[in-house]
Amino acid sequence: MRTVSLLCGVCRLVVIMAWFGINSVFNLIWRTAGFIWRYIRMFGSMVRHGVLRWRKDYGSLKEPERSDEETCAKEEEETCSEGQPEAAVRKRAADTDRELTCKRPRSEEGESEKDVSEEGESEKDVSEDGEPDDEEYRVETSDEFYCEYDSTWETEEQQEDGFRGSRRIRHYKFSRFESAARDMQNYRHNYPSQSRPQHWMKPVSDDKPNLKFYLGLKSSVPDGAFIHDFHNEWYGAYDILEFVHSYIQWLFPLQEPGMNYEASTLTKEEIKEFLQNNTAKENLLKSYRLMLDFYGIELCDEETGEVKRAENWRERFDNLNSHTHNNLRITRILKCLGTLGYPHYQAPLVHFFLEETLVHGELPSVKDSVLSYFVFAVLDKGQRRSLIKFAYLNYDRKDEFVWCPKKIQMKWSQKVMPKKGMNVEYLSLSNEDGAGN
Repeated sequence: MRTVSLLCGVCRLVVIMAWFGINSVFNLIWRTAGFIWRYIRMFGSMVRHGVLRWRKDYGSLKEPERSDEETCAKEEEETCSEGQPEAAVRKRAADTDRELTCKRPRSEEGESEKDVSEEGESEKDVSEDGEPDDEEYRVETSDEFYCEYDSTWETEEQQEDGFRGSRRIRHYKFSRFESAARDMQNYRHNYPSQSRPQHWMKPVSDDKPNLKFYLGLKSSVPDGAFIHDFHNEWYGAYDILEFVHSYIQWLFPLQEPGMNYEASTLTKEEIKEFLQNNTAKENLLKSYRLMLDFYGIELCDEETGEVKRAENWRERFDNLNSHTHNNLRITRILKCLGTLGYPHYQAPLVHFFLEETLVHGELPSVKDSVLSYFVFAVLDKGQRRSLIKFAYLNYDRKDEFVWCPKKIQMKWSQKVMPKKGMNVEYLSLSNEDGAGN
């Protein structure tokens, strides 16, 4: 009897130990899962805040194009090359930045210096608002909000000084602008260095697919549409234009790849022939009108590129404001216009978006993209300065304006500060009237 009782006690002990063992294992698994989940969330937060970065993508056949503009609208910057060790990414980024800062692009055979030099700047480098690039507007690396990737305020002498580090500003808007400035300067310098990993690049085609597409000799891939199909059948088809993501690389080709791997990057040979072909340029103008209509905008002057609201602007603005991947599409359009014969169309379109976002209070989801990307796609340095000045004078929180050095901002502020005895209300009205000069 005592043996049976002893055996029962042992069995109970084994069961209790087994139960606590299973419970411990379960708790261990649960804690491990929670630990992994917390680290996944922390990793995502680090990516959003720019602690971990990878190279941005320019669109997808299956997903809407996602950009720095959309992903970082509420957070910091993001970009750098995906799938590479962090040290290698930083080294490659530093090499690219050094090359951009130290070297002026050289003329290539068959190209003029004006074609490949940055921003079409004149010898005297005088901006549209009559502000010369003299000592008064010279900025130094120690100036607050100086960005080493933005040459808007640099003189020729400063550009030849070589690589210079910038003063670090711990402000999320400035960090995002700095990341954007690197990309936009690469574009404005005619891509002296492609920073995307080589294995991501589609081999350059020798048969000029982008030019053939614009001459009506080749259809887009994978949509199978010719250029006249887009202009005739896709015009006004807003749902298709919104939810199909493989056509924008064909309508507005660039010398940088997008996420439609079946589209080819634009080559310098194509650019040269495109600029000499009236049919191709006329078709590009039709493509521009197509996308302007999609965004609720109308081209009202083909000579100057002036644009205005279309009749259905309110409906189309609602779509543009709620589908922020279009911000990247607009950046692509601006870059393409500057490359393929319509650089004078850039500033009017950017001014339109500045006025809508800063003056009229429309398109809040587009506002940061206009300031960090659209403005700095404008090749002409004088026009770019005028746009930044207009933006600063109409920006509601001037203490958060990070898109030009504080030194420049202070000079602009001094010019519009009310003098003793001056009517402040009258001054504010007069400034609004003359802000775009």
